[in-house]
Amino acid sequence: MNANTVKKKILLLSFSILMLFFLTDCAQKALRPTLTLLSSGMRWAEKTLKKMTLEEKISQMISCRFSGHFYNRESSYRKNLESLIDKQKIGGLILFGGEVFEAASLINELQERSEVPLLIASDLERGLGCQIQGTTLFPPLMSIGASGSEELAYMMGKVTAEEARAVGIHITYAPVVDVNINPQNPIINTRSLGEDPVQVSLLASAYIRGCQENGLIATAKHFPGHGDTDVDSHTELPLIKADLERLDRVELYPFKKAVKAGVKAVMTAHIHVPALDPSPHMPATLSPIIISELLRKKWGFNGLIVTDAMEMGGITELYSPEEAAILAVKAGVDCLLLPLETEKVIDALAEEVRAGGISEKRIDESVRRILRAKAELGLHKKKNVDVKTLTRVLASKGHIKQAKKAFEASVTLVKNGQNIVPVTGGDKKIAVFSLSSDRGDFFAGKIFTEEVKERYPEAMEFYADAFTGDEFIRQAVEESKEADLRIITLFSRLYSGKGSVGLNERHIELINGLAGDEVPLIVISFGSPYFIKHFPDVDACICAYRKADSAQRAAARALFGEIGFQGRLPVSIPGLYPVGHGIIMDKKIHKEGKK
Repeated sequence: MNANTVKKKILLLSFSILMLFFLTDCAQKALRPTLTLLSSGMRWAEKTLKKMTLEEKISQMISCRFSGHFYNRESSYRKNLESLIDKQKIGGLILFGGEVFEAASLINELQERSEVPLLIASDLERGLGCQIQGTTLFPPLMSIGASGSEELAYMMGKVTAEEARAVGIHITYAPVVDVNINPQNPIINTRSLGEDPVQVSLLASAYIRGCQENGLIATAKHFPGHGDTDVDSHTELPLIKADLERLDRVELYPFKKAVKAGVKAVMTAHIHVPALDPSPHMPATLSPIIISELLRKKWGFNGLIVTDAMEMGGITELYSPEEAAILAVKAGVDCLLLPLETEKVIDALAEEVRAGGISEKRIDESVRRILRAKAELGLHKKKNVDVKTLTRVLASKGHIKQAKKAFEASVTLVKNGQNIVPVTGGDKKIAVFSLSSDRGDFFAGKIFTEEVKERYPEAMEFYADAFTGDEFIRQAVEESKEADLRIITLFSRLYSGKGSVGLNERHIELINGLAGDEVPLIVISFGSPYFIKHFPDVDACICAYRKADSAQRAAARALFGEIGFQGRLPVSIPGLYPVGHGIIMDKKIHKEGKK
């Protein structure tokens, strides 16, 4: 074979390889769901809108809850759910919990029942795993804030989108873009990316791109900003006292950036903001000034405006379901989420239109946006999912790896007195305390303790929750006096209606009592970073932001020097540490870093 022949074959092989990469990339792009409204989709939306009765249009604006757990076809739950579609013809459903195949199969069945494709939504703030068991679970957004990584934020959105679309979910009510500047905030807290409006905006925009470039509508919430509240809008109407200058600089800033980044949905907050609308006890959700004038007209937002749940106390304590729905539609919202008395709400809105209180043109505006969103998602062409793909897409090795990276990148070493972290040496006697401020959560720190015992099999373990008596705790302290090191893990869950994310006072007293003891003490927060404000005198503090198993494993690996500490505080700890504080450490070198 002569040299020219060899050269030709090499060139031909190189060209073939390049073509293979090109075709593979094209195929991947073709398979990736995109959010593009084509002319055919617009025609479908207009045609569908014209065929609807007034009540059918209004029903498109309603989204109700459903569960992805198994229910027999003859169960009352299934019958009620089917009635919402067959008789009331609602436009959307919101998934709360479930299993993979049960959820996907149920969504397919419900889509088949619905003449107009259903818009399926869910609150996926921590990935699909926070709703559907066995799928990929990410840390809370505050962990992403601690990592400071736009790449991790994007990948979190991307993985969430791929898994959500695989089971039939089209819109996530995430990200939270509230700037958490109130340490007493009982409901936003670790759901926020942090207290720096610029960083919140950058990370939220990356997350939004990750979702929407992979076919999932993202939702910026809770407009105009729920980060400076000390009460929970699930139970009552919070008051934001900030003036216009502060609102524009802090609360509104990330929402403006999200709109510029192309977010396709914004969720309203049930909060009273007198600087924006001085009407007494006026929730932002029901304010034409905040919704129509500011968000829609001044900012030019053309996407979906969805309410927070209309069943929440911030609304129901002040208005009947019918009154609230009418006021919300008048304010300019498109989608009413979880209204109480759905049938009565639809009837009341129809009556208001016929009486002239709301124009049918106004209803058409919202329904057109909803139908166009469904067309962007491709639901007018294909509304079911292929359940055969689920075992390939959900919780794949690549997805789990991305979640693990997010958990590990966020672990924050806040204090390291006497350089006791990382913990090394195989002959140490270690006592591990798991303290949960929630009743019935006795073994909250079991995973972390197991991780310690894998490395130190003789480690002592003690557990307590809000029920645990003082005598039991005193006995545990007495037994731990023989230890060379005490590690205390703290847990207090963040959930709606709880009213506080604080710590049990007895646990605070216990830790501060031990802080003066000769046995070194490390405190790890598996929840709010604000917990550490109570313990200025402990030897070392670590923040891991969530109770999740992966967070406990990541904290253990960092504690024992198997991975570095990369996180920085995304919020300030009043009187102790500024935002951006963190001791960055690898296996050999550590240095204190501040923004």
